[in-house]
Amino acid sequence: MASPQGSRAPLEFGGPLGAAALMLLLPATMFHLLLVAHSGPARLLGPPPYLPGPEVLWSPQTLLLWLAWLGLQAALYLLPARKVAEGQELKDKSRLRYPINGFQALVLTALLVGLAVSAGLPLGALPEMLLPLAFAATLTAFIFSLLLYLKALVAPASALAPGGNSGNPIYDFFLGRELNPRIWSFDFKYFCELRPGLIGWVLINLALLMQEAELRGSPSLAMWLVNGFQLLYVGDALWHEEAVLTTMDITHDGFGFMLAFGDLAWVPFTYSLQAQFLLHHPQPLGLPMASVICLINAVGYYIFRGANSQKNTFRKNPSDPRVAGLETIPTATGRQLLVSGWWGMVRHPNYLGDLIMALAWSLPCGVSHLLPYFYVLYFTALLVHREARDEQQCLRKYGLAWREYCRRVPYRILPYVY
Repeated sequence: MASPQGSRAPLEFGGPLGAAALMLLLPATMFHLLLVAHSGPARLLGPPPYLPGPEVLWSPQTLLLWLAWLGLQAALYLLPARKVAEGQELKDKSRLRYPINGFQALVLTALLVGLAVSAGLPLGALPEMLLPLAFAATLTAFIFSLLLYLKALVAPASALAPGGNSGNPIYDFFLGRELNPRIWSFDFKYFCELRPGLIGWVLINLALLMQEAELRGSPSLAMWLVNGFQLLYVGDALWHEEAVLTTMDITHDGFGFMLAFGDLAWVPFTYSLQAQFLLHHPQPLGLPMASVICLINAVGYYIFRGANSQKNTFRKNPSDPRVAGLETIPTATGRQLLVSGWWGMVRHPNYLGDLIMALAWSLPCGVSHLLPYFYVLYFTALLVHREARDEQQCLRKYGLAWREYCRRVPYRILPYVY
């Protein structure tokens, strides 16, 4: 049972002070990136070209557009799904059911956007609205997090997350108190995890590509690569949507500001940074270098998809012929730890693939600016921190078996380095 844990378990993210700092730092960083990507110098570490006033950030029409986007994705979530999957077993031994229709939502969104553009929707104007849209998303995340916090106050103890119940309101607001907040069958965390932000990300990328075509006659090769790589990534995530049900976000973390802001604001407005940069700072890219970058992305995707598919196949059915011959370590919980295949190379091979792809997304932007490489730097820090959190959870869960796994597989993400 989840209970106030301040005296029994260490608080993460620097406790209440760290949580408060992150709630200020993350939105400030997002707006800084949006501002400097449009500026001439495009200095990641320099001051923004100007500080936007309320008249720049606040727009009732933009807020309505943002809410309409959320409403559209919620409606697509409620459509009949190609499959309904069960989540991990909860504390009360029950399992929640989730619609697997994220890829369907992506395809239907693409069709609707295509129809709207053919009817005259000026999608190329969307890049000019990124600042007020980001403000609307941030405001939504704060209000939504407050409602989630209040909802969790009346939730049963069995519904609470392991970590977001310290008793400190700032920390619990940030981390999230309730594990799976729902109204009827609509799961807020699962909905936000992959739908509005990821699909919004590729839509922003497309709008930036269209605006570049309007400005320069055709999109650059660099812009095509960034759009293609990131569309592949989003399409893969939504096609394999069921895999998210075993991630730390779903099984362990509560739904509070950390995930709400990350899903709704941080992902679409900072992950599109390379496309934003290319619109305002076009980069020459020849076919030989583009081919090398494509190869790097392909290697990253091969590792990422191979590792995740191997893990998901093994979790579903350890007797599956594709994984039956892999070496494992038994644990006291009855589960097995893979110690060969991708998971015998490093402890988090999927993170390695993720980082290689992140590098490939930035290389089309050239090497004259650090700004497009912010995602690589941020994602490296994120995955190293996430890996450390995951290691602590696995140690508590599997004990001696996890120590044996770490002895057999000493490298965490990058072989022979880390």
